[in-house]
Amino acid sequence: MRTSEKTRVTKETNITVSLCLDGGKVEVSTGIGFFDHMLTAFAVHGGFGLKISAKGDLEVDGHHTVEDVGIVLGDAFGEALGDKSDIARYGSFYIPMDEALAFAAVDISGRPFLCFSGAFSQTTCGAYDLCLTEEFFRAFAMHAGITLHLKLEYGQNAHHEAEALYKAAAHALREAVSYQKGILSTKSIL
Repeated sequence: MRTSEKTRVTKETNITVSLCLDGGKVEVSTGIGFFDHMLTAFAVHGGFGLKISAKGDLEVDGHHTVEDVGIVLGDAFGEALGDKSDIARYGSFYIPMDEALAFAAVDISGRPFLCFSGAFSQTTCGAYDLCLTEEFFRAFAMHAGITLHLKLEYGQNAHHEAEALYKAAAHALREAVSYQKGILSTKSIL
């Protein structure tokens, strides 16, 4: 099983992530309800077992919590992949969510990069600042060592827009981590 457990403790946050790329139970608690909903959707649609316990300085705002969860989840994802052998490496997916449409493409390359494009129709969903979506995915991509392109094509409801992005990323990652014998690289290493 491709698994990892990571913990990060700072003056701003205390986060533990347990990840299994091959499925399992999903339990998410960050103190930000909408973010919990997005991470749960991410795990379910990615086919990942995921447990996240996060306590952060939410009296300030959600930034440190969201970004640090991205860091820890990215670290766990990278570790669970090991040497990146026997994976498809690439994945891409469109998700329609009512009036919203989002696209994700991923390369599990060892070369971290995020390209994020899209504007949300509103600024918040509950206590979640939608601008933190890009911060989460940047932290995740950098720490997982992946190239990730995310594009919100269009939408009118910010809940649907954000959820489409999280689900598109999850499906693209699910495809990229699927089993394929060998290392998909002309260099024979990722």
